[in-house]
Amino acid sequence: MSSTSEAERVNPPTRRPPERRSKLPKAGVDPVTIMTFFLVVLFVMPARYVVGPLGAAGMPASIGAVLLLVWYLMSTLSPRWTPIRGRQPVRPVIMFFCMAVVASYVAAMTRPLSAEELNVADLGLVLVAGWAGVALVTADGIGSMARLETLRHRLVMGASFAALVAMIQFFTGIEITKYLALPGLVENSSAVLFERDGFFRPAGTATHPIELGVTLAAVLPLALHGALYCVDPKRRRNRWLMVALIAGVLPMSVSRSAILGLFIVMLVLLPTWRAEWRLRALLIFGAGSIVMRLMIPGLIGTVMNLVSVIGSDESSTTRTGDYDAVVKAVSERPIFGQGFNTYLPRVYRVIDNQYLMSALDTGLVGVLALIVFLLTGWSLARRARRVATDEATRHLAQCLAASSAVAIFGFGTFDAFGFPMITNVMFLILGCCGALWRLQTQPARETYEQGV
Repeated sequence: MSSTSEAERVNPPTRRPPERRSKLPKAGVDPVTIMTFFLVVLFVMPARYVVGPLGAAGMPASIGAVLLLVWYLMSTLSPRWTPIRGRQPVRPVIMFFCMAVVASYVAAMTRPLSAEELNVADLGLVLVAGWAGVALVTADGIGSMARLETLRHRLVMGASFAALVAMIQFFTGIEITKYLALPGLVENSSAVLFERDGFFRPAGTATHPIELGVTLAAVLPLALHGALYCVDPKRRRNRWLMVALIAGVLPMSVSRSAILGLFIVMLVLLPTWRAEWRLRALLIFGAGSIVMRLMIPGLIGTVMNLVSVIGSDESSTTRTGDYDAVVKAVSERPIFGQGFNTYLPRVYRVIDNQYLMSALDTGLVGVLALIVFLLTGWSLARRARRVATDEATRHLAQCLAASSAVAIFGFGTFDAFGFPMITNVMFLILGCCGALWRLQTQPARETYEQGV
């Protein structure tokens, strides 16, 4: 036997422990992916279908929004997954808004309430919780500009689907949304295709043509951004088709709120565009108006007449006639109002103005919370534009500011919080403004693209 064998028997070699494979961190859930599912539910499923036993609180979009808030709050329990990193102005704004609603709910409990008022007051808390979840997950969960761009594109796709449904309704008069509901859901309200001056007024998958029109006007600048800054020719063509679809359906809603929203978008965007972009936009706008006048005789004239008679038509005088009744009701409960969501149109009167409705429901504190909510989106987008270092990001910020401006003016033309699509979209846009501001102003940090 060799000396080597004897040495190995006397001093056997030490066995190395088996090498352990390094465990990769488990991937969490991407907030943008979750928000995508929410957008599918919001835009694809008609808002009037609900989970039967839950009633109005059973709208799939509302359920999904509340789950977003639960997910956000649960994630804050873990230092590893918490989305709360650094300053985020959206958080105190949402907190203030929610506290104003809760205060109005407490105030409502101090007066006699009917069973119907109590039910809608409880429903209001559920809705506000969902809106908060949408804004907070978006503002804190988006970890990079690439993910923000993905969410922007998917928001535009959702609005384009609603616009496509509306276009079919406009030309055929067929309410096709009854084929879009999932089995097991029930109708919470009847399907009605509105008409005005001989034209069908489509609502798409929204609850009302006004809601659809204002929603499309708010999303239009984001669709324009995607088309203008797309470098892939094939994708650029598809994105311009979405712009044409959204812009084309705006007048089909036969809503002055939608047309005013379109003018606001142009007013905010055109001054910041290059000279050649402005010229092309004006030429396309003029050519599109002529084509629509030829294809749908009377539509453009009807829409422009709605705008030209603002202040003198029956709709305007009816709204201004609400002021005396609103002042009287607000003076009785000026601070916190009579309770969020409890000013029922079928019990009291229809108020086509969210600022007045907030004064009634949540008092002067609630109106202040509403104004802060709307102005924060504009302010954050404009601040992000000032610090951005590239042209595309500056344009995205201006587009988000335009979307916020649509809401600032549009909320004065209808009671927006009574409509789920536009409200959820505006809280989502507020979250996008917060995310863009954070990504542009705070120093680079670890991104949380794999989970909140």
